[in-house]
Amino acid sequence: MPRIQAIGLGVPQYCVPQRAVQDMVAQRFAAAFPEIQRYLTIFRHAQIDTRYLVRPLEWWHEPRSFAECNAVFIEAALDLSCQAIEACLQPLDLTPNDIDHIVVVTTTGLAAPSLDALLIQRLGMRPQTRRTPIWGLGCAGGLGGLNTAFDYLRAEPTQRVLLLNVEFCSLTYLADDFSKRNLIATSLFGDGVTAVLLEGDQVNPRNQALGEIVATRSHLYPDSAEIMGWNIVNSGFEVVFSSRIPSIVREQFRPLLEQFLAQHGLNQADLGRYLLHPGGAKVVQAYQESLQLSDADLAVSRAVLRSYGNMSSATIFFVMQQALAAKPLAKDEFGLLAVFGPGFSAELGLIRGV
Repeated sequence: MPRIQAIGLGVPQYCVPQRAVQDMVAQRFAAAFPEIQRYLTIFRHAQIDTRYLVRPLEWWHEPRSFAECNAVFIEAALDLSCQAIEACLQPLDLTPNDIDHIVVVTTTGLAAPSLDALLIQRLGMRPQTRRTPIWGLGCAGGLGGLNTAFDYLRAEPTQRVLLLNVEFCSLTYLADDFSKRNLIATSLFGDGVTAVLLEGDQVNPRNQALGEIVATRSHLYPDSAEIMGWNIVNSGFEVVFSSRIPSIVREQFRPLLEQFLAQHGLNQADLGRYLLHPGGAKVVQAYQESLQLSDADLAVSRAVLRSYGNMSSATIFFVMQQALAAKPLAKDEFGLLAVFGPGFSAELGLIRGV
């Protein structure tokens, strides 16, 4: 089975306390949103202390055009992707030229040529490197990209894939959108990049794998497009956010998981670890209630949310990196990966210690 060999992080330089974002929003929203003080409790209830942003908070004190934000997106994407790639490959004494296929996932900016092409040029990678850009999966994109790499490596077991998740959610903030949904998004999302090295099972590994991928599962819920996503407007990306998300997760996660595990002769009792995307404090609570998990099961998910916020597709690999650095999977121990995103959709992955 394909293996996850390493994870590198790209963290922006500006660490911003949650209270500072709250104060900025209170000032910005005051004239157009008379009840703003009552809604600022959203920031306290988010269970986030800090987030990392690609620009200092002051940069958002005035409206920015989509063109301006997207230019920052491309610049930061290249810089932080290179940082994450170095952190991923260098400890294994590998270089970008050892990569056969690059998969780049994002939903928070646009580039044509796509980021994978720009990175191949910047890093001097082989011109025959295969490329797969993936756009629009939102929070589900981390595992959507992993599932794509998994399928590729089953067909090409002698190759290496580099999976990049590049998300700068702060650049989607619309300063003139005074809706409650924009307020919630501003309390929750942050910026981050991850680079994940995956290898086929015929590659001689340079290190102990974080785990082998046993199976993956995608699920699109019918008639649910309005639950989460973006409206593309003249000024950029206008967030779409339903208050039903936690209840959907609470009601739908367990039956989806049981069906997925049963296909592989397993049940929930066979799982040793839960590596779950912390979409928000209420979503993490919904995981806990749906699967009857302990606080310990979700400690790393909550810790990542508290320190970084929700970084969309990159977040699941911040969780995986922290969880498996602190306590690697035991041999043959199963770990569950799970995310929910626009569609409304779910992506699941099952990994096993080697």
